[in-house]
Amino acid sequence: MISRDRQRKARALSWAGLGAATLMVLAACSPSGFMPGSGFGPSADIGESGLPLATGQTFGKGPVRVALLLPLTGDPGLSTVGISMANASQLAIGFIEKSDTIADNITVVLKDTGPTAAGAAKAASQAVQEGASIILGPLKADQVSAAGSVARAAGISVIGFSNNSGVAAPGVYLLNVLPESEVRRSLGFAKGQGRKAFAAIFPATDFGRIQEGAFRQATADLGLNARAVYNFASEAEARTVIQQLAPQLQAGQIDALFIPDRATAPSFGVLLEEAGVPMGKVQLIGSADWNGDPKIASTPYLVGAIYPAVDDAGYQALAPEYAARFGGQPHPLATIAYTATILANASTLSMSTPKYDRTQLTLPGGFNGRDGVFRFLSDGRSEYALVIKSVTIGGASVIDGSKL
Repeated sequence: MISRDRQRKARALSWAGLGAATLMVLAACSPSGFMPGSGFGPSADIGESGLPLATGQTFGKGPVRVALLLPLTGDPGLSTVGISMANASQLAIGFIEKSDTIADNITVVLKDTGPTAAGAAKAASQAVQEGASIILGPLKADQVSAAGSVARAAGISVIGFSNNSGVAAPGVYLLNVLPESEVRRSLGFAKGQGRKAFAAIFPATDFGRIQEGAFRQATADLGLNARAVYNFASEAEARTVIQQLAPQLQAGQIDALFIPDRATAPSFGVLLEEAGVPMGKVQLIGSADWNGDPKIASTPYLVGAIYPAVDDAGYQALAPEYAARFGGQPHPLATIAYTATILANASTLSMSTPKYDRTQLTLPGGFNGRDGVFRFLSDGRSEYALVIKSVTIGGASVIDGSKL
């Protein structure tokens, strides 16, 4: 636990980071495994498939060609994530090859997008020309949009890794936890626990605007009473918001408060305590971005706050295998690349006519991946089965199992 004085000293640092994007934290991980600049000459033709020569490192030996587009060079933060995801795809292919019950249906061709949309469009065009039946990736929203335009014109699907639902479209599916899914899960859980009146506070950032849109949609879908929505762009504005909210919170007129921004959540804990709102009187609700954040776990006032998250079991199972082969820990998004590779290899998708038929991709029952059950919607968005975690002193615990 930390003292209130230490919280106050740290608070200025929290507000200072308000302008930074918090939608995805690109944490450092091992750069071993795929090495940028290696393996980028034309590869040998794959078996007797008759496909054109492929440019890029390849994994697997199946007859169906699958392109994996990731940022491997350029921006160091992005390339670290991209390399970790490429490594995870190799592990997935290794799992397929070792299995006696899973057919070797695909060969993955890894292509570097760099950090730009133009790089993603170029890689997608190359993949189409080389006969790829589906594209996995890219990572960033603008890259998924660019690659998706190329792929849709060619009549093939994309399974992108962005969590920006604005780039989803029929044939461009997003294999990531989307804000709509996570907010609906957490608010629905709070409703089930008897919370009746909701308010929300959002930073004036792209992340805040996306979360606000998801909040408004979720409250409408769930029939919730959304009493108030606030925005802030500075510590002074945040203090004003809490001053306005405090009487309603203390009187029980609002009994659930959504504060999704990870960076400022600890500071809001301090402000609520200073405003005299008793700890635990209001159900605080965070976003999936809270998961694993040490500052949130060390803020006493946030104990009991809830937030949605993917089940950690898949990542924990992957981590030892990853460390043994590549060293270090996989990036959290590595599980998505692993899942995408296994999914692309599924016989019902890869060996169907046509390959990766949209009807099969959007089956209501969905699929079971490294991060649990998920399904694609016809508009390209996805829904994930998420757990609900509650903040504890120094960590968090799962209080409700995975549900769509």
